[in-house]
Amino acid sequence: MTETATATSALAKELIAHTGRFTDKSFDWNAFPSNAGFDELARAQMRYIGAGGSPKVGDTSTLKPDNFTLSLIYKEPGKYAACHSHEIEESFLIIDGVLTVGWEKDGEVVEVKLGPKDMVLNAREIGHGFRNDGVTPVLMSISVDVGKPLPPVYHYHPKEHPSELARRFGAAPGKTLPFDRNGAHPLQQLMARYVVRHSELPTIWEKAGFTRKVYVGPGGLEHDTCRKEMLGIPSGVGVKPFSRDVEDAYLVLEGSLTVGWEENGETVEVELGPLDLVKTPAGRKHWFRNNSAGAATVWTVIGSAKPDGVVYEAA
Repeated sequence: MTETATATSALAKELIAHTGRFTDKSFDWNAFPSNAGFDELARAQMRYIGAGGSPKVGDTSTLKPDNFTLSLIYKEPGKYAACHSHEIEESFLIIDGVLTVGWEKDGEVVEVKLGPKDMVLNAREIGHGFRNDGVTPVLMSISVDVGKPLPPVYHYHPKEHPSELARRFGAAPGKTLPFDRNGAHPLQQLMARYVVRHSELPTIWEKAGFTRKVYVGPGGLEHDTCRKEMLGIPSGVGVKPFSRDVEDAYLVLEGSLTVGWEENGETVEVELGPLDLVKTPAGRKHWFRNNSAGAATVWTVIGSAKPDGVVYEAA
């Protein structure tokens, strides 16, 4: 018999401990000390897995990272993030609003606008920043593809550069180019390999009755770190238990999703609502099912680039 995750068994307690509830968390407006004193850089972070680019690695309300971090970032209109780089890839998945992302190299910048369900995988060691030029706030999910990333390296911060230059991510006047998949500039060509438009991704129908859009991984942007996919799960659809040799995480974007775990014949389940998350450890048998009347949209991050041979079977 399946227990809910409000039960008291050890497995149920472990599932609860691996669940991040949106309503139990708060946005941290002081997550990035380098922004202190610069109102134009203001942004808030909600941490689910690891600290991401924040130095707050001791936050006990966040889940322990293995191969990736996952957090939400809230950015108000008119604000921007200074151009910086990381030693590893970092993805931005837009949930609400429109975000302008700029990549900089040698004083030239290419800018792309991303809407809901679009993603950019920021390349390692490439300077990048983002700006909300819209009239509504931006909410996005950020994943850094390593458990404990090094601090970001800032390239154009208003502490050391004129504010207008920092706002343009380091581009001198006339040195900003638009995103163009067919552009001739090397930075345009590079960025074209890392921008994923939701509307351009093929929809894969699994025999189990749900859809996948592969953002990063075989069939999408192929890379050597983590796989990232968006699942569309109709009402009443679920899959049989499966396991991976790495961790995975489900972040519900729309609707609700029931996630279950199995161990030694015991099964437990938890229901997730919008912006709730479950991280399942490597080797744990788990499944998902949509018990609600409407469809569910779920963002999933898998802690390895390697195919794991999982075949989804309808429950």
